[in-house]
Amino acid sequence: MHRLIPLVLALLTMAGCATVPVMTNPGQPSAIQGQPAERAARQFVQVVDRVEPVAEAECRRLLRMSANCDFLIVVDDRPGQEPNAFQTLDRSGRPILAFNIPLIQSVDNADELAFVMGHEASHHILGHLGRVQQDATIGAIVFSGLAAMTGADAQSVRSAEEFGASLGARTFTKDYELEADQLGTIVTLRAGYDPVRGAEFFTRLPDPGNRFLGTHPPNAARMEIVRRTAEAARAGGV
Repeated sequence: MHRLIPLVLALLTMAGCATVPVMTNPGQPSAIQGQPAERAARQFVQVVDRVEPVAEAECRRLLRMSANCDFLIVVDDRPGQEPNAFQTLDRSGRPILAFNIPLIQSVDNADELAFVMGHEASHHILGHLGRVQQDATIGAIVFSGLAAMTGADAQSVRSAEEFGASLGARTFTKDYELEADQLGTIVTLRAGYDPVRGAEFFTRLPDPGNRFLGTHPPNAARMEIVRRTAEAARAGGV
């Protein structure tokens, strides 16, 4: 847990450990209220201790030796950010789960933080980064090919390629988010937290609705898949 020491120090030096309001949009106060920094730091360390080994075990169970399951959990302490968490890979392919300080302080309870952590870990387990890249590549090939067939110049073909990549990358992202919610529910349960209570974090965020080519599904759809998955898992003895 030595890698979490900078988080504790960063949080404890923020505004005398005062309660910090979190903003979802510039100039608009969020419904999410921050919690004291010391409590947030301790809660984060506790959740990591319980969720990380479960996520790694689930990764090894589903992927066996086909992927790196050694999660590195880090804290993004850059100032002026909105609450955010994301999954990425380092140069060696090791999965990284990153959480910024506003998100760590904005959760209402450990269940919410555990669910977000399980969700982000599930993106790696399900190979979503690679699938988005593949979707983007297909979109780029299709649109640049169509542009070239019409006799467009090199700049127009390049623009079509960039547009196709962007469009392709967004095509299935809502499906991927729901898949990560589903597996994240299992990870959260197995770590000893309540995923339904944890997913209530979404209800305090702006609802993206069911927008065409939106990156996230409606909050109601996310809550529904979490509830159904949790009920099935509990019935099965998870």
